[in-house]
Amino acid sequence: MLARNTSETTRRISPRWLLAAAAIVVVGFTAICGSVLMSMRRGDEKLAHQTLGNLASSIDADVARNVELYDLSLRNVVSNMTSPELVEISRPMRQLILFDHAATARHFGAIQVMDVAGNVTLDSSTLDPKQQNFADDEFFKVHKRDPLFGLYISKPMLHQGHYGIVLSRRIAARDGTFIGVVSGFIRYSYFHEMVDRLQLEPADIITVLRQDGVIVMRAPFDMDVIGRDVSKMRGVQKALAYFSGSYVGRASNDDIERLFVWREGAHPLIVMVGRSTDVIFGQWRKDALQIGGAMGALGLIACALMLILAREMGKRGKMEDRMARLAMTDGLTGLANRRHFDVVLEKEWQRAQRTRAPISLLMIDADHFKTFNDSFGHQAGDLVLCGIAWSIARHAKRASDCAARYGGEEFALILPGLSLADAIELGERIRIEVGHLERDGMTTTTISVGAACFVPSSLTTSNDLISDADGALYAAKAHGRNQTWPVAPRQKSLAA
Repeated sequence: MLARNTSETTRRISPRWLLAAAAIVVVGFTAICGSVLMSMRRGDEKLAHQTLGNLASSIDADVARNVELYDLSLRNVVSNMTSPELVEISRPMRQLILFDHAATARHFGAIQVMDVAGNVTLDSSTLDPKQQNFADDEFFKVHKRDPLFGLYISKPMLHQGHYGIVLSRRIAARDGTFIGVVSGFIRYSYFHEMVDRLQLEPADIITVLRQDGVIVMRAPFDMDVIGRDVSKMRGVQKALAYFSGSYVGRASNDDIERLFVWREGAHPLIVMVGRSTDVIFGQWRKDALQIGGAMGALGLIACALMLILAREMGKRGKMEDRMARLAMTDGLTGLANRRHFDVVLEKEWQRAQRTRAPISLLMIDADHFKTFNDSFGHQAGDLVLCGIAWSIARHAKRASDCAARYGGEEFALILPGLSLADAIELGERIRIEVGHLERDGMTTTTISVGAACFVPSSLTTSNDLISDADGALYAAKAHGRNQTWPVAPRQKSLAA
């Protein structure tokens, strides 16, 4: 009963709840920092997409402009080659008509016209072209077998003594008959010069692809990669399927993870730019490590402080519990003290009044205790009191029972729900047991017990119960001690 009342009256914050709250706070701050870091990462990724997208668009525009310029020269040759008047004019005049609009940039090779057998018949760079035959070259075969093929861009190849790509178109008679091919050439020096103008990171990659996935140009330049078919690669397949987009992957010749962004213009080439994710997220990773480290350190410090605080609160709680028990406990016998007795009796009285149940009280006093104390000393007297308290506590088995030291050698036992007869029977068992207690082979002392019982009503108070039990106790002493005496007959009318 004492422990229950102590826990009910002592309300405090549990260290476990404190640790749980600290953990929630740490997790909350960690989540916030994680969200901020992820937002920073998304910002860096978005910036990289924009930067690489702009770079790819710039390169694509430059390539598209030059391819279109060169293709206009090829188209001019194709349209004029079918003119009947071309045969009747002189060679210089024919050269002027055919190649008047020919692109003359230093990275562009000469435009050549081939007949049905692949022999070079006209050359924009000279009136007397040297003997050359391209019947076995892929660009010539494509136009010969496919009358609907428009501008053809070859694989990287050695042409006219230089590495580059050949641009070609089919020449057909008015009736659609194949009569030859016109071709031009863009040297790799064009791509090299274009890349040199750009400010790139060391691990950046610029790749120009044909629509079939063949690498036409790559920076940094690598002859082992130029001309390779990479159409089976997952990222390249996406680039061939969509006009623009991005993906994260690895190049075919190294193990560096990159973000690739591509832009496709209105020409048969795709420009793809890749940048290492280490470069894109390098600064973010440094910041994340610093912030994460700081948060981890602060979290550990906070957890350590919370553990220390929880331990100290636990110690303080135990001390408060101990002090509370001491405040409600008799120091000699370990029973409830008078203060705790008053609290419990009032609470049980109100409960019995609500439920209309009986409540009994035993008042117990050691017989001839002063004489025993004077004869055997205070230590022996304390042992006697402890023996009486032990017997009373042993019989107060129910959780609602409350055994208390009422004062000096007087004890009280609150028995909620017990009738007067049951209370008298319990008092007798305690009296008999105490009478058999011995010290050094001799009986120590006896006790007198007064019993009272009430069913609380509006006309009675707990003081009436104490008064009747105390009166019964004095009656037991007056009738010779060492006996249990019920409430006097004049008081029974107030009992149940």
